[in-house]
Amino acid sequence: MKLRRWSGNPILTPSPDLGWEKEAVYNPGAILHQGKVHLLYRAVGEYERYSSRFGLAVSRDGFHFERVSDEPVFEPGAEYDKGGCEDPRIVKMEGEFLITYAALPKPPCEYGDFIGTIRKLREDPLHPRIHVFSHTGLLRSGDLRSFRRVAMITPPDVDDRDGVLFPEKVGGRYLLLHRPTEWTGPEYGTERPAIWLAGSEDLVHWTDHKLLLRPESTWESLKIGAGPPPLRTPEGWLLIYHGVDENFVYRAGVALLDLERPEEVVARSPYPILEPEESYEKVGDIPNVVFPTGAVVLDGELFVYYGAADKVCCVATAPLEDLVDFVLKFKR
Repeated sequence: MKLRRWSGNPILTPSPDLGWEKEAVYNPGAILHQGKVHLLYRAVGEYERYSSRFGLAVSRDGFHFERVSDEPVFEPGAEYDKGGCEDPRIVKMEGEFLITYAALPKPPCEYGDFIGTIRKLREDPLHPRIHVFSHTGLLRSGDLRSFRRVAMITPPDVDDRDGVLFPEKVGGRYLLLHRPTEWTGPEYGTERPAIWLAGSEDLVHWTDHKLLLRPESTWESLKIGAGPPPLRTPEGWLLIYHGVDENFVYRAGVALLDLERPEEVVARSPYPILEPEESYEKVGDIPNVVFPTGAVVLDGELFVYYGAADKVCCVATAPLEDLVDFVLKFKR
């Protein structure tokens, strides 16, 4: 089974009139609020520093979006995110929005010739990439227009991104999915970067880290990371994630976790449910990328929002029940 792309993709493209987002808008978090889909998207205004910030767009139907402001709604500022704020994911708990994001202590340009690398990747998708160090940061917001930094919630000495909260407590604790890059080798139970699960009483101090999913199939052999926040279904937590192969092609996969014990994987598809096929997914700043970061359900239809080629925002859909039935074909 594959997700169905919307024929009008991309749903959001860089605005040449807005200097802070004129180069790229992608990897959006999404949430349904007051009858509208809110899209908190990553924006890049210039390639020299390649420092990201967040913009906000809204939609009544999940397809057609309008920006709420000509200004970014959140920008780098703290010591741990002064280099950039990337790839937001959104949940709403206890009356407020909680946003996890990749927080960069240094901008990508300080790790090497980032703009030169982007140019070379346009010609050669296998050109060596620059690795950028990041943490996972946490924000609180009442309206997705103003934000308060809570903390950096992953270890300061570990490159750890793709931090994603569950949308509700499980067993009285907050739960976090995350991807610590250095946690590999025999002592960690995985040879490649994997998805881990952690718990917390206060959203700041995270303990009981457990290996949840490791790369298994060829299409995800290099690394995997969580996508949108898990969705509660009667059969379990539906988890959409991304996987990267040895040729740096990014695809989307799907798994199902036990509702009461999410550390237990109920089912996992060995096949991707979305992969780069369209030109806007294969050609961009980073080629051959579909990167899911947001999901909402409208009238039983699952809308998955994703970044394409690190350049634009897109959406693909599937009946939620059909996707759950599909992944249940691969029970563990």
